[in-house]
Amino acid sequence: MASKNLSVIVRSLSTSAVQNQMVRPPIQIFGLEGRYATALYSAASKMKQLEAVESELVKFQGSLKTDKKLNEFIANPTIKKEVKIEGVKQISTSLKFSPPTANLVALLAENGRLRNLHSIINAFKTIMSAHRGEIACEVTTAKPLDDATKQELTAALKAFAKKGENILLTTKVDPSIIGGMVVSVGDKYVDMSIASKIKKYTELIQAAV
Repeated sequence: MASKNLSVIVRSLSTSAVQNQMVRPPIQIFGLEGRYATALYSAASKMKQLEAVESELVKFQGSLKTDKKLNEFIANPTIKKEVKIEGVKQISTSLKFSPPTANLVALLAENGRLRNLHSIINAFKTIMSAHRGEIACEVTTAKPLDDATKQELTAALKAFAKKGENILLTTKVDPSIIGGMVVSVGDKYVDMSIASKIKKYTELIQAAV
């Protein structure tokens, strides 16, 4: 059923019948946002417009954050479908969207899914990151890391990357971990924080009492 629905979305985002065959993305994302993002990747890939679509969606997402009226129009569920459809057509024309991007927002308006636009864009960005061979890595520490430490971490984390892949390091600060760090690389997760060790030791002590 899911594959059938995905095929329908792919056809809706494509501009000709010959593009119905699916182009699989480098990673699989589940849920509604995953289905739309996957279909968009397939359509844009066949039209050789992946980078253009990504750039358009990133800019559009930025506009939604700064333009309150535009964001209200997209997010407001009480606006009639016909008004939404006509509105996104005007937006696509004004922003000179490529066919895949224009088809996406039109399809979301038609299906009453514009409220999911942000999550769909984020899912597409994740797919495009994998398409470029980028591996997202998040490191959480109790205190901010200096530039030298970040460089050392990036070099060490490259051990997780395959040939042609790049580590994209982001850092977070969470004083509650006390010390050490929590590292997330792709789908791998390692908790080396002092807080986790304290919790482990506390559980061992309580079990022994």
